[in-house]
Amino acid sequence: MKKSIFAPFVALMMALSFSAGVQAAEGGVVWDKAPDRTNDMGSLQNGARLFVNYCLNCHSAAFMRFNRLKDINLTDQQIKENLLFTTDKVGETMKAAIDPRQAKDWFGGNPPDLTLIARSRSGAGGSGADYLYTYLRTYYRDDSKATGWNNLAYPNVAMPHVLWELQGQRKPVYEEFEEHGHKVSVLKGWQQVTPGLMTPLQYDQAMGDLVGYLTWMSEPAQNTRVRIGVWVLLFLLLLTFVAWRLNAAYWKDVK
Repeated sequence: MKKSIFAPFVALMMALSFSAGVQAAEGGVVWDKAPDRTNDMGSLQNGARLFVNYCLNCHSAAFMRFNRLKDINLTDQQIKENLLFTTDKVGETMKAAIDPRQAKDWFGGNPPDLTLIARSRSGAGGSGADYLYTYLRTYYRDDSKATGWNNLAYPNVAMPHVLWELQGQRKPVYEEFEEHGHKVSVLKGWQQVTPGLMTPLQYDQAMGDLVGYLTWMSEPAQNTRVRIGVWVLLFLLLLTFVAWRLNAAYWKDVK
């Protein structure tokens, strides 16, 4: 009797497992865990540099002002000398250098604003940071696409691989095996076709810095909020202990 009850559930789980395998074979990829560097000032500063040099050309961060970068220990002078390419004022927002009309003609649509991209891309595969970390590291050459590039985390992506000079050109290597009578291809690794300016390890570290900055930019007050929250909880714990002892002292002679 128990076997007949649970049989449909077992079949459903097998079907879902097979569906996940087919999805992976068709271009999906398991998201890698992004390093948490939102408290590392050096990493955030390097991430800000990468963002301004490689992302801000096409993507805006319209809800972020350059002077907010002082929160990651950058001075106004450092911001002016190293990061101001689209405006002359530190108090201005991060606007893209590209003309929106040209962007629509080139890419088929205006590149999205990246201020909250790390918070908006979370899903079943992980956090938004995990998605971005995977996305930036899974580009590969695809001559069938207009841009010449494709992406495993976002198949048929319209965005070209703007960081290819740093990473070099790679192609995915798949391993085929049979599952439930069907051939399934699973990503085994990557083959470096041409070297980049960075080693694979250096590139992964740089993308960790960039993703860390994007995560920080989505909520610059997050670390402060967490620190204040910890102190508030400690205060409430202490207040609870004091109230408990006062209550015991008040009622000790009452029967």
